[in-house]
Amino acid sequence: MIFSFRAKLHACIALFAGMGILMLPALATAQNPRACGVGVSLKLTSPQSSQGSLLLVEVRSAAPITELTGEWNDRSVGFWSVGAAQKNEPHPVRRGLLGVDLEKPPGAYKLSVALQMTNGKRASCTVSIPVRKGVFATEKLQVGKQFVEPDPEQIKRANAERQRLRDIFATTTPDKLWQGTFRVPLDGVTTGGNFGKRRVLNGQPGSPHGGVDFPATTGTPVHATQRGRVVLAEELFFSGNTVVLDHGLGIYTFYGHLSEITAKTGDELEAGAVLGKVGATGRVTGPHLHWGLTVEGARVNPLQIVKLLGAE
Repeated sequence: MIFSFRAKLHACIALFAGMGILMLPALATAQNPRACGVGVSLKLTSPQSSQGSLLLVEVRSAAPITELTGEWNDRSVGFWSVGAAQKNEPHPVRRGLLGVDLEKPPGAYKLSVALQMTNGKRASCTVSIPVRKGVFATEKLQVGKQFVEPDPEQIKRANAERQRLRDIFATTTPDKLWQGTFRVPLDGVTTGGNFGKRRVLNGQPGSPHGGVDFPATTGTPVHATQRGRVVLAEELFFSGNTVVLDHGLGIYTFYGHLSEITAKTGDELEAGAVLGKVGATGRVTGPHLHWGLTVEGARVNPLQIVKLLGAE
């Protein structure tokens, strides 16, 4: 969702042994969780990842965890207690989301975690996660000049709006605001398209599409994918009528091209609440919902959060 002006325009058209500290430079897989000290294990939903994808990491301990920190791609990992009301409530199971940005260069990247338990022991792990190149479609289109050659005032406006979104996504609310499962924002829909798709407009290549598109009739209700706080609800140059929800722990969902916004900035929405209606506002060629997900600044496929975060 955060591109150069032209790229975004192109995209919008169409996650110390004595002290009890052990270091583990191995890969933890979903089928083979690795020990991070006595009574502590780390598990990932997959041993590897790819551009634009999401991983769930789980840390389990014999004693309740009083403090847990993690770092992935130079950003803190937001962990929450499973089955507990508060993020930092002592509990033996914690989970977090690792987002791989859509344009993250392929390679091996380290996840580091450190924890302290109620029994006074500490543990630490470092695991290496391979990131593969994503496989996405490319489409060539001939469009009107206004879609690829905006005027100076439009460029100025779009640049300012892009910076606002950057500032929003760079802010991490320390609390987990959601409860339970995530859903697709349209009723009766289970899948969407175009995530990561590159468009070449009039011979000019653009950046990959940072969200999932759901074609729908204008006026179709759009629902909050989970409980969250509205941090933006207004008309933007590229995405038209737009709503952004903060779900806490660096997780944001984005709803674009709405014909109507029914929520306002500051609203606390419950999962499933109607926040607007499908439309064709902004730089688009027809009615649809653009749904995006950002996890600690990484643009990832939002459909994966529906799959990964089941009932807890």
